[in-house]
Amino acid sequence: MIKLAQEKTLKKGEVLFEQGDTGDSLYAIATGALEFSVLSEDGRKLSLDVMRDGAMFGEIALFDPGPRTATVMAIEPTKVWGIKNADVLAALRNEPELGVDMIQLAGQRMRWMGQQLRDQVFLPLPTRLAQKILYLADGHGVQSSTIKLSQSELAEFVGASREAVSKTLAVWKREGTIDLGRGALRILDADNLRKISESANI
Repeated sequence: MIKLAQEKTLKKGEVLFEQGDTGDSLYAIATGALEFSVLSEDGRKLSLDVMRDGAMFGEIALFDPGPRTATVMAIEPTKVWGIKNADVLAALRNEPELGVDMIQLAGQRMRWMGQQLRDQVFLPLPTRLAQKILYLADGHGVQSSTIKLSQSELAEFVGASREAVSKTLAVWKREGTIDLGRGALRILDADNLRKISESANI
């Protein structure tokens, strides 16, 4: 399938596709990072995930043609490879075993998105915020990891106001759990952050 892929380069802040657009391609990230977000009924932005090199997305439209379920925007210069759905489906007919992997990926993605939305309803802000910080730091050496996101951007990830997130982070900073810099957050006590993330699980 790689022979059928088309390369696309995105600048920081450039949108690949928006929630509601027609889904007609499967994508993979070659380099860079993409943010996935949705809009709530009242127009608030909720950031769901950040994907980096090697991640694949857009597979849901292969099995359930319809509008895109999220908006995808580059948060740094990014290069992606895109393959039209018709070409992917033709390749799957020749290699049916690939279809099993695609179905599993689509199922995992739908379950994960459902869990994110449920968390916004049932979990208190400190728990949601701790979980999201640990998730974003995963794979970058959590014990001393630095996350390059502003407090406004973190608020979008947990569906809360910037003020509420700022107050929570200030408490954690005083406790020595994190340190705050300009547009960045550094984890100092990952164990305590994990305790907070598990404190209200249901």
